[in-house]
Amino acid sequence: MPRSRAAHVSAIRRFLDSQTAAGLVLMAAALLALILANSPVAAGYEALLHRHLGPLSLSHWINDGLMAIFFLLVGLEIKREVLDGQLSTWSRRILPGLAALGGMVVPAIVYLGFNRGGTASGWAIPAATDIAFALAVIRLVGNRVPASLRVFLAALAIIDDLGAVAVIAAFYSTSLSPIDLGGAAAMLGVLALFNCFGVRRLTPYLLVGILLWVFMVRSGIHATIAGVLLAFTIPMARTPARPDGETDTKDSPLHRLEHILHRPVGFLIVPIFGLANAGVPVLGLPAGAWVSPVTLGVGLGLLIGKVAGVFGMTMLAIRTGLADAPAHASGAQILGTALLCGIGFTMSIFITLLAFPGDPLLQAEAKLGVVAGSLLSGVLGFLVLRRAAR
Repeated sequence: MPRSRAAHVSAIRRFLDSQTAAGLVLMAAALLALILANSPVAAGYEALLHRHLGPLSLSHWINDGLMAIFFLLVGLEIKREVLDGQLSTWSRRILPGLAALGGMVVPAIVYLGFNRGGTASGWAIPAATDIAFALAVIRLVGNRVPASLRVFLAALAIIDDLGAVAVIAAFYSTSLSPIDLGGAAAMLGVLALFNCFGVRRLTPYLLVGILLWVFMVRSGIHATIAGVLLAFTIPMARTPARPDGETDTKDSPLHRLEHILHRPVGFLIVPIFGLANAGVPVLGLPAGAWVSPVTLGVGLGLLIGKVAGVFGMTMLAIRTGLADAPAHASGAQILGTALLCGIGFTMSIFITLLAFPGDPLLQAEAKLGVVAGSLLSGVLGFLVLRRAAR
């Protein structure tokens, strides 16, 4: 295998391994949050999250501040894959793109089948896939799952994240402030100028990115979008050709920042978000919460809607010749991978907070659906993949 190809495969393997470990840490954080929310220290747990640190509560710092860094990493991954990765050509984008589209539309339809009126705003909650959780589960199956399916799942989840970012920007923004939007636009202009003049140091981008985040917080557009916009302006220019005649992008600002952020985001920021938001007071919920329209819409949207949308669109694209099937993957293995797409933990809980602001009961019902739907999807996906592998 040529050295450049071997290095690329090794980079993908390291990425998948780190996502697997991060997923396991997130599972532990979510479990701890559930224990705390249903223990004698539940009141103290809630009080701590609502304690103010400066202008914002601890919960807001986590959801608007730390998650902006999470979205910065998501944006960097999207840009890298589109420019120089698994999504760099149309032939590579077609199958995961169609699968992601089906995996967003069908769960929303399932949710709206249970919800009308005020609760309809949660339609996007079951439309997201948690890449860390999904890759952690597929990794547990071992090497019997072809590498092409892992790459397909990672590409699908990245496109899914891009769709979730677009949904948040378009449907979950509050009343807008023209002055602060102008300030945000000005910061984007400065970042664009950095690109035009070939600035390769990360410090100027990050300092202007902080100002962009401040304007976003004040503008009415959710602050985490600032992370994605900043990511799209970080350059990924190729370095000059090496003596062997090949070019390399590993030393670009984008790759450097992505390398810096991977471990803090995977092992600190996302687990903190899970610890702060996954705590559902199950013991304190009314009995009807388990079968409420929101709980059923979210849970079945993830468990049924996701697999129907992803598997259905994938097989349709393969059968009609629009795209090739993942190499060495059977239909049963594709079905198991589609089930794993129903793990929507991090992004689904994040959208829950935007869809039902200030309504603890609806938030708790939606989180209950997220936890139940994600757990069942993960277990079924794991079992199907193990059986298919045999």
